[in-house]
Amino acid sequence: MIRKLHPATIIILSFLDCISMGTALLTLPVSNTNGYISFMDALFTVTSAVCVTGLAILDTGTHFTLFGQVIILLLIQIGGLGLMTISVVLFKFLGMSVSFQQRRVMQETFSHTPRKDIYDLLKSIFVFSGLTELIGAVLLAIYWSREFPISQAAYLGIFHSVSAFCNAGFSLFAANLIDYKGSITVNLTICSLIILGGVGFPVIFDIYGYLSKRRLKRVKISLQTKIVVTTTSILIFAGMALYLILEQNNSLKGLNPVERILAAFFQSVTARTAGFNTLDLTTLSDAGAFLLMILMFIGASPGSCAGGVKTTTITVLVVSAIAKLKGIFYPNIFKKRISDTNIMKSLTIVGISVFFITLIFFLMLVTQSTTPFPGAVAPDRFRIYLFEVLSAFGTVGLSMGATTIINDWGKFLLVIMMLIGRVGVLSFFYFIAGDEKHAGFEYSEESMMLG
Repeated sequence: MIRKLHPATIIILSFLDCISMGTALLTLPVSNTNGYISFMDALFTVTSAVCVTGLAILDTGTHFTLFGQVIILLLIQIGGLGLMTISVVLFKFLGMSVSFQQRRVMQETFSHTPRKDIYDLLKSIFVFSGLTELIGAVLLAIYWSREFPISQAAYLGIFHSVSAFCNAGFSLFAANLIDYKGSITVNLTICSLIILGGVGFPVIFDIYGYLSKRRLKRVKISLQTKIVVTTTSILIFAGMALYLILEQNNSLKGLNPVERILAAFFQSVTARTAGFNTLDLTTLSDAGAFLLMILMFIGASPGSCAGGVKTTTITVLVVSAIAKLKGIFYPNIFKKRISDTNIMKSLTIVGISVFFITLIFFLMLVTQSTTPFPGAVAPDRFRIYLFEVLSAFGTVGLSMGATTIINDWGKFLLVIMMLIGRVGVLSFFYFIAGDEKHAGFEYSEESMMLG
């Protein structure tokens, strides 16, 4: 039966299995400091961890016991690397055979073209992930050892390093990382982990191969790597500059110059996938909130721990649109032609993404119309819920305060949105609609007005 399933379906089923097992573990009394958590809160928390989102209904550091926190951390790691990836590597380590279907799933997850060295890629992913998380944990532990006992500092370092590299955004601090907005060590370490986890494992593998083999033979950097590195850099620094301009009298107000630069850089990096925050996002201006929404919608890169429509998708559409405006028939980038297949796939991804976001957002407005917000001032529900939905879609985890007060219907809708964002809109579409291809009927063409 499993041999007939589309790889995308297998990936989704593996995530659903993780979510089911994680929910069962998190509902155990030993996982919670007060011995109880509702099923919906457990489902939401586990989905947020497995889908490496970071949206949190309950304070991770105080509501969950050490056992519960470790469960969440393991789910983040499994969600970041993928259950199928971990199982394939484990099978190879134990000398067990890996099925053809498992190989197909790995190709679907981590490679844009078929490759013979898929096992080398998987091994590199594990080694790179482990080393990167270890270095990040050591740097953070050293910093926090000045504030906490060494054992607690080490645990904080490990938890936040794994959470950052897997782009999860879960924090053991009640105020997330707001208290460390002026720390160069915390900001740069967390941001570096987020970026390395968000550019995509194929890009890391490609860059490593180039650096290690360029002296022995001529090695080419793939088009995907060039696009990912270029687009990621543009988004980070353009987002940082715009945030500095738009938020100087709002969320950045009262900060010294160093804190402003660090905070703008941090928010620009984290908004595309990670979910950590060093500022109170309820103070965002409308323009600043919209900027973060755009970054969350784009997300990080294919083959990574992140969600969103991905950097390559946006780049393909932008380059194609510019080519059309210039009257160029074939869109090119880095002296390579973008295929019609990639253009159509990018349009499909954005179109389906907008459809799901619109649907979930509309249902959120309907189901949360009577949800009371704390405080006397009536909130801008439209902006707050749209921000929340886009945060779930991009598996970002940033919130303007709605996550902790929404009802069970709202939590369930965000659970669906997080799953869609993590597995990808095309995979989710294959899962619910099937992947059977039909030739259909071919009729004569007729032109019509567009735009």
